[in-house]
Amino acid sequence: MTISVAIDSACSPGEEVPEPARLRHWVRTTLRHQGRRSAEIGVRIVDEAEGQMLNVRYRLRHSAQARATNVLAFPADLPDWMDQSLLGDLVICAPVVAREAIEQGKAPAAHWAHMLVHGTLHLLGHDHRDDAEAGRMEALETEILGALGFPPPYRDMPAAAGST
Repeated sequence: MTISVAIDSACSPGEEVPEPARLRHWVRTTLRHQGRRSAEIGVRIVDEAEGQMLNVRYRLRHSAQARATNVLAFPADLPDWMDQSLLGDLVICAPVVAREAIEQGKAPAAHWAHMLVHGTLHLLGHDHRDDAEAGRMEALETEILGALGFPPPYRDMPAAAGST
């Protein structure tokens, strides 16, 4: 049993993106925290143009807020008879994550870790469609980020600054 995290970066060299080993560690820690010992996840780091295109195409089809977002999760939709270790893909928009870290007064690494934890939890089926789901998901994120040595992600944040 193994956890495989493929990293693909389409960012310009000037973007500050954590080392792939750190990105993998954050995803693996989240998976292990949730009892997963076998999984495959792809992580693509994108610029704002690609992030916007993907957000519009797959999430905001008819929204006036057609912009890039911090993280998009694309769960694998496999038939029951196929290997269920493939969880799906995450898309992280590097410029949005950098901007949000500044706006929220967070260390860049802490916000990157939060986006990887948040997205991975989405691939595992967690969501935040209502207050109860959001509370459970935020508690999990806080617990996992604490285990990674990061402060609570929602502490002292403006109400509108929460992640996707």
